[in-house]
Amino acid sequence: MNQDVILDHNAIIKLIPHRFPFLMVDKVRGLVPWEQAIGIKAITATEPHLVGHFPDYPIMPGVLIIEAMAQTASVLIAYSSEGQFEGKHVYFTSIDKARFRAPAHPGDVLECHVKYVSNKDTFYKFEGVATHGAVKVATASFSAMIVEPGR
Repeated sequence: MNQDVILDHNAIIKLIPHRFPFLMVDKVRGLVPWEQAIGIKAITATEPHLVGHFPDYPIMPGVLIIEAMAQTASVLIAYSSEGQFEGKHVYFTSIDKARFRAPAHPGDVLECHVKYVSNKDTFYKFEGVATHGAVKVATASFSAMIVEPGR
């Protein structure tokens, strides 16, 4: 498949269970099944976590940037599997080598570049880089497992 696959909000919520206020991905583009995807997150001043996270100089919490990468990875796997994991949840199993390199502010548009690394059964590994323009905001290696809801 080509990299012209673009998923909007409605397509994303059909693939993963996250909803407002915890849906951290507005759009996904550059999706190549079983290879890569780019999650787009427009940071707005009205997001609930920004009210108390440095109120006079709000920044998106680093852990939520990593969450945006993970949600992008979830969309990648859900889309690539063509419904095989419908109704399942994707849970973090590890976050390694996380580095926070620059703050992300309201008005910034994050691009979460996620690459599929490998999998064994329902256990998946990924590499992620979040950028705003030419600025590298965060990087991480992470893994996740697909499970039945409530497990």
